Amino acid sequence: MKISHIEHIGIAVADLKASIKIYEEVFGLKCYKIEEVPGQKVRTAFFKVGDTKIELLESTDPEGPVGKFIEKKGEGLHHIAFAVEDIKEGIADAISQGAQMINQEPVKGADDMLVAFLHPKSTRGVLIEICEKEKQVM
Repeated sequence: MKISHIEHIGIAVADLKASIKIYEEVFGLKCYKIEEVPGQKVRTAFFKVGDTKIELLESTDPEGPVGKFIEKKGEGLHHIAFAVEDIKEGIADAISQGAQMINQEPVKGADDMLVAFLHPKSTRGVLIEICEKEKQVM
């Protein structure tokens, strides 16, 4: 798998609006995008920190992955995302190394990304996302 950098760090929050305020006022960051991802049942907010992003995730459905995460573990670090050159190759490489994938095929994620998640059982308890910038069709 060819990882170029940490794309973002995902943080599960119960209240997106209140959390955005903290990141803007306490840390001086500027939210550059708020987006709902219906397929993931989340609303997201993004901040740039150098070449890496912080992604705040608010569940839009208590039965969605982030809703269940917050119910079980509370707010906090949800996942780390690595940027890859080719997400299909990344999925195949992870599977060939024995990793269990949550997504066998890439799905649409936030911020114009195609994403796939590795199950935490395969990564010593850490939810890992791999992502590739979605190619814009002209």
